[in-house]
Amino acid sequence: MTMISDVSGSTGDRGFWRGLKVQANVIGALLMRELHTRYGRDNIGYLWIFLEPMTLAGAVALLHSGGSSHGMSIHPVPFSILGYTIFIMFRGMVTRADGALEANMPLLYHRRVTIFDMMFARALLEGAGTIVSYAVLIAFVMVLGLAKFPARPLDLLVGIGLMFWFSFAISLLICAWTHDNRLVARFVHPITYILMPLSGAFYQLAWIPEPYRTWLTWFPITTIFELLRYGQFQVAKNTYVNVPYVIGWSLLLTYAGLVSIRATRRRVHLN
Repeated sequence: MTMISDVSGSTGDRGFWRGLKVQANVIGALLMRELHTRYGRDNIGYLWIFLEPMTLAGAVALLHSGGSSHGMSIHPVPFSILGYTIFIMFRGMVTRADGALEANMPLLYHRRVTIFDMMFARALLEGAGTIVSYAVLIAFVMVLGLAKFPARPLDLLVGIGLMFWFSFAISLLICAWTHDNRLVARFVHPITYILMPLSGAFYQLAWIPEPYRTWLTWFPITTIFELLRYGQFQVAKNTYVNVPYVIGWSLLLTYAGLVSIRATRRRVHLN
């Protein structure tokens, strides 16, 4: 008698890959639903996924177009495009996590749909929109001669990946904390506005005097922006880049987020 495990691996392996495929299908379906409900098919429809953040980032870049070069010949236009578009990804994930569970409560009637799936689909949509916006804007200013191709593409991609991970981890916590707690929800949007000037999106740590520079290095987002600029600009330095530190924070926040949404799911009652 031929065992299944003898032919195609252990049943545990088969169960894992089957479950992974099911979850990927669920997230894909949630992604398409989110696209349709948020942007619809009227007018330019799905194009708003990147036109919205691209318009905002383009306006910010235009405001900086008349400024002088930042530090060591870094042009202010690509500098501001990089900072603002990636910050939009962080802000979009965090602010849209507020009320995400209430807006998608009926989906939990489906046994295979989880809160994690809903949040990850939303995060993918936010990330895709801002990354495409950044790529289009940078390509445009490269044609104008205001920017060059990323000096260290791998570092740039790692920085974008870390920002996505860090933002998604925080969004899990926000989703759990704001469920049935409108007091906490009211602070989410104001805090993201306060974080913008502190995030490092529009300055380099080398410009900041001590002891404030040291204080800011403890903030993971400023470290991520230092890595992003190191990946984009040839003259940028990686003096204040600390990838293991950011990974450690992201792991801790992800664990806390997963525990929080699991506890929240137990309090959700479907009528």
